Order: sequence, then structure tokens, then C-alpha cells
Amino acid sequence: MSAKSDLSARGLNPHLVEALVELALSEDLADGPDITTLATIDEASRATLNLVARNPGVVAGVHVAQLVFELLSDEFIFEVFIKDGQKVAANEVIISIKGPTQVLLTAERTALNFLTHLSGIATTTNLWVQAVSHTKAKIRDTRKTIPGLRHLEKYAVRCGGGVNHRMSLNDAALIKDNHILVSGGVSEAFEKVKKSISNQEIEVEVDSLEQIPEAIRVGANFILLDNFSISELKTAVAEYGAKVKFEASGGLALENAGIVAETGVDYLAVGALTHSAPSLDIGADLVLND
Repeated sequence: MSAKSDLSARGLNPHLVEALVELALSEDLADGPDITTLATIDEASRATLNLVARNPGVVAGVHVAQLVFELLSDEFIFEVFIKDGQKVAANEVIISIKGPTQVLLTAERTALNFLTHLSGIATTTNLWVQAVSHTKAKIRDTRKTIPGLRHLEKYAVRCGGGVNHRMSLNDAALIKDNHILVSGGVSEAFEKVKKSISNQEIEVEVDSLEQIPEAIRVGANFILLDNFSISELKTAVAEYGAKVKFEASGGLALENAGIVAETGVDYLAVGALTHSAPSLDIGADLVLND
């Protein structure tokens, strides 16, 4: 299966991913070919490039990395050992690519940039998922993504076991504090949004327990609890949890994720999944073919 076919099967837009990969390649090749590689590697040389995890983690972006090579040459043979969403141990080969050495070395860094970044997000997400696994809570991402990479970064969150919030501002309505301020209150903001949309979900952000009954009264069934203390989260769930779903946001850290989840909230909104995830260390080991 080609990389683009596999991307489509995984819920990714292959045309969008291809455009991103082409943009990434253009950063290296906009002014011409890889002069160092062309000067040192014979055109007839063939090799195997193994992308190897240096540290354990959860993999995401294997076929994005594969697409990097495919866009530069149709001579490659791929062998995938660790699929997206699977855990990888240190020193395990994730994918092996056989083909022309010149192109392997030209594509190496671009492929690794995608694979290490997305695997880092998947790995970080999985740590959060494991931290709340003893509860019903799910880990959910935000729109705090690198511009242009949201489609891939939210995919990586799914690979790590998390769930996605809005992909775009039109996916769902989220009435935040500034909307409430300008509209004159929770009820006023909710009614305006309700009149202007059709089937999209409406979520209301509140920053106090006193705002919850009003949000429920006007019809909200999904409420974001912004910077609530543990005791406030417990109170909200105990008093209103049977009527609405709750999402905790603000002040969250991996160390307190389990405690927050134990309050009974349905989701933890974690911007750090995408804006602060460290890359997974993955190396490229070249083996010359006989």
C-alpha cells in the first residue's frame, strides 16, 4: 500500500499531507539539490536506511515519513515494523527504507522531522491517557497547535489514545468568557449561538460554580470548567454531573491528571499535548547494500 493510500485509511487527508511534505522538502531543496550528498555519494549507490527509536514511546507519522521518500523517488522499498499507535522500545527499527543512497540521505531529515514530532505528541498523549486510565475521563486536545500542522498533530493525539476537540472554529461552538462578556451574560451568548447554528455542539465555558445552573437552564449539555479547584470540580460533578458533561481545563499537569480525573469529569483539555510535547528521539542508521 502506498503512503497516500494508508494516510487516507487512517482518516488523514492525503492531499493536505502531501502539500505539507512538499512544503517541508522545499525548505531544503528550494535552491537546488543536496550538494554534499551529490559530491560524496555515487549515483549508482544503493543502501538501507533504518529509522530507529533511541527512546521508548508511541509512534505516529510512519506513513508521513514514507511519503517524503516517495515524493522524491519511486525506487524505494519499505518495510514497516512499528505501526502508528503502537509502542516502540529503545533500539527498535520503526521502518526500513531501501533505495538510492543519494535520495535516502536527501530525504532523511525531513522524514525524521515529521516522525519525531508526531511520535512525541503521541507519546506525551499516551502518558496522560495512562495517568487517568483508572477513571472514565478522556484526554482531549485543544487548538494550541503549530500553524499548518493541526491536521497531523491531532492525528498524533489519536495515535496516543486521546480524543480530538475542534479541528476548526466551525466544527463546534465554544462560548468562552469573552463571548459571554460581550453578549452580556451566559444566557444571552447561548441564545445567540443557538439561533445561528444547526447541528453543531455548543459548549459553554464557565469560571465559577454560580454560572453552571444558568448554562444548564438555557440548554447547555457540555460545560468547560476553567481553572476550577479540585473541590470545585467535585462539587460541580456531584450537583450537576447527571445533567451535563464536564471538561476540566487550566492548571493541569501530568502529575495531577489522575486527581483531576477522579473528580468525575468527562474530559481533561490539555494544550500541552501539542504545544509542549518533546520530540521522540529517533535516529537514521544507514547500511550500504552489497
